[in-house]
Amino acid sequence: GAMIDLQTELPQTAFAFMLVLARVGAAMAMLPGLGETGVLTVVRTGLALAVSLLLLPSLAPAMPVAPVASLTAAGMIGAEVVTGLWFGWLARLLALALPTATQIIAYMLGLSNVLQTDQELGPQSTVLARLGALAAPTLILATDLYRYPLASLGGLYRLIPAGTLLPAADGVQMATAAVAETFALAFRLASPFILAAIVWNLAVGLAARLVPRVQVYFVAMPGQILGGLLLLTILA
Repeated sequence: GAMIDLQTELPQTAFAFMLVLARVGAAMAMLPGLGETGVLTVVRTGLALAVSLLLLPSLAPAMPVAPVASLTAAGMIGAEVVTGLWFGWLARLLALALPTATQIIAYMLGLSNVLQTDQELGPQSTVLARLGALAAPTLILATDLYRYPLASLGGLYRLIPAGTLLPAADGVQMATAAVAETFALAFRLASPFILAAIVWNLAVGLAARLVPRVQVYFVAMPGQILGGLLLLTILA
């Protein structure tokens, strides 16, 4: 009898584990702090396996029955991967607010012509944006903020049951709200520099009118960079 029960439950348990691992693994590849490109693949894989094993006992009763058709099972696993990527991407969007803000700050300081490779914001970005991209995961790990998306993975199953997809309209609405919140946060972080740049450019424009023979740009640019770096030091 025990052998029959094992043969009956083992395929269902294996299928439930595959569903959980598909969602958690996909999310782990995108989560801020944990899914960074600098983190070794074996570390991310180990975290995904560990989190999946921890979640499986509590989620097993709500897991769907393993389908007979292999195409149906593959479709359910694919839906879990899409859900995990969507969830991880939403979490990463908020972490991108800091490099986006530092990109704006670099433009305000006049440092936007100094570019280097950045895997987060595109082929190239400013040095300050790269600094923000490195500071964001550091802050997330140092302040234990990474615990919140990990804790939300379990609650995500109440919103999106295993093997199903969030309705497209709701997914797009949440993504749009997350993008708007990310840019709003980035502009709030960069707002002192935007205000300082407006005041500085007005002063430079007035000086150019009063002393037209002076090359105001070459005189003002070092002061703009130095003042901007001093403000960044104060607000960092």
